[in-house]
Amino acid sequence: MTTTTPLRAAAAVCLAGALTLTAAACGDDGSTGGGSEGKGAGSITFWDNNGGVRTPVWKEIIADFEKAHPDIDVEYVPIPINDVQSKYDTAIAGGGLPDVGGVTTSYLANMVAQDALEPVGGRIEDGGLKGVLAESMTESVRAAGGRGEEMYSVPTSANNGTLWYRTDLFEDAGLAPPTTWDAFYAAAEKLTDKENNAFGYTIRGGEGSIAQALDAMYGQSGITGFWDGEETTVNAPENVAALEKYVGLYGEVTPEADVNNDFVKMVAQFDNGDIGMLSHNLGSYQDHLKALGEGSFAGLPQPTGPGGKRVQVSNPVDGLGLFKSSGNKGAAWKFIEFAAAHEANSTWNEAAAQIPANTEAAGDPWVRESARDNAAFASLTDGSTEIVQLPYYLPDWNDISKTGNEPAFQKVLLGEMSAKEFLDGMADQLNEARAEWQEQK
Repeated sequence: MTTTTPLRAAAAVCLAGALTLTAAACGDDGSTGGGSEGKGAGSITFWDNNGGVRTPVWKEIIADFEKAHPDIDVEYVPIPINDVQSKYDTAIAGGGLPDVGGVTTSYLANMVAQDALEPVGGRIEDGGLKGVLAESMTESVRAAGGRGEEMYSVPTSANNGTLWYRTDLFEDAGLAPPTTWDAFYAAAEKLTDKENNAFGYTIRGGEGSIAQALDAMYGQSGITGFWDGEETTVNAPENVAALEKYVGLYGEVTPEADVNNDFVKMVAQFDNGDIGMLSHNLGSYQDHLKALGEGSFAGLPQPTGPGGKRVQVSNPVDGLGLFKSSGNKGAAWKFIEFAAAHEANSTWNEAAAQIPANTEAAGDPWVRESARDNAAFASLTDGSTEIVQLPYYLPDWNDISKTGNEPAFQKVLLGEMSAKEFLDGMADQLNEARAEWQEQK
């Protein structure tokens, strides 16, 4: 039996409260209930969920919004990305939530379970965002909320998984771009020269390793659903075989130091050494450009398997949430609509090097002219990619997919645990977490 985590316990209590329509949900002062539309003017508070990193672009968007809406003032509060979940949980329990806040799908379900967010599907349908939000991202938001077809945030961007590769090393070795899994494995072997400290690939063995491993597994197996009935497909035989092949890269065509790599170390290693390939996302583009220079690297979407089929797991979708406790929802919604509209959404995503949720913004020149963004966006929208929706809605998902299994994955890399044993253990945790979530619903 999996030990009940504080997050699961909190979500269970709050979900029970929501389902019985208690006024206060998860706080004696009713901090997540009530609220009002207000007059559509006045002051609102906005929490940026990646404060510091995205502060300059948000200040630009807020200035444009206040110019267009001189009767509304936006108080900007930058929250560091590592603190945002705890800040929200504290405010939900004790009061002080903002009117609008940045919310990603990785912790959306926890906030929905605590009845903190206003449903926004109806507002989208009745306003200027109808029909202009990428369906792949709206589907991710719906699935992550765990409440059927209702949406609890407005998607603004996605950060697609990317296979970065050294074009200079590939050209020197006479290799074509690694667009298929077979080409990926062949290139990893050919580019490895341990005596000269050259490696074909760098694998993520430290913090954040599980998501990358899942992406490689499902990408190779071709399985497109995370669940088969009541049980997860994580430990399906095809996924076990895929993980065995993937972890077989460690120490053979990767540095042995990779067992402790988080994304910072992994990216630095790729940028400062002779490593042929790296699996990360669009966010590391500027790092590669600064270290390697234009023309020495390129990015591709997930490699394809037999028959040209591309499968990848869902990446967290960033968005904006409207809080139930807001006393000025009318003005807050105007800000959300403005930020998710064509011009502002394009401005934000160009600065962040991410994929716009607004389909009009996705057609802007900076997207078309950038091969890295255009390829990533096309892979999600041109019908070539099937997305395995990860169960962000499970209260235990963050623990299971991060700290709960990262040490075990390191054992797999080191040969101290089999891939099957590792995936069977994770499957047991996931099946139990889903059963408990179903019971709570």
